[in-house]
Amino acid sequence: MTALTTYNKKRDFKDTPEPKGKGEKENQFRFVVQRHDATRLHYDFRLELDGVLKSWAVPKGPSMNPTDKRLAVMVEDHPVSYIDFAGTIPEGNYGAGEVEVWDEGKYFPVDENLEKLTEKQALAALKKGELKIFLKGKKLEGGFVLVKFKQEGDNWLLIKHKDEYAFDKKYDIEKHRKS
Repeated sequence: MTALTTYNKKRDFKDTPEPKGKGEKENQFRFVVQRHDATRLHYDFRLELDGVLKSWAVPKGPSMNPTDKRLAVMVEDHPVSYIDFAGTIPEGNYGAGEVEVWDEGKYFPVDENLEKLTEKQALAALKKGELKIFLKGKKLEGGFVLVKFKQEGDNWLLIKHKDEYAFDKKYDIEKHRKS
């Protein structure tokens, strides 16, 4: 069973424009945030790691304000080719609705001293339930952390670090949609 088996099983590629899942070998440490207006509007936060896009559904979307601790539900891995996917997933298909790229860029995993980690170290940190990252996107920038809830399940928190890129006022992701 490959990392993309679940992704492929959930989709009918004769009926959806989404790319078929196949793993990639070289990690370029890219990230994407996709605005997904499906049953409920949410944002999909994806990190290129281990030949796939590690993915979280973030109901309120990422925030640049460190006081906002955003629920991030880990979902199935997506193929790296999904990184620039935008379009309509037709009714009757898993995830039906509109998908647009909200932000994209590069990231690197870091330790508590903001020293870059290797991919192997990043995967170990993810497995332990706490992955620190530094984003360089068009809208999201600076340090973030993904922290897994203690109990079983796929619930994580996505939290902005206090740094020179942080906002200290209310962050409305929809106001930043077209900026």
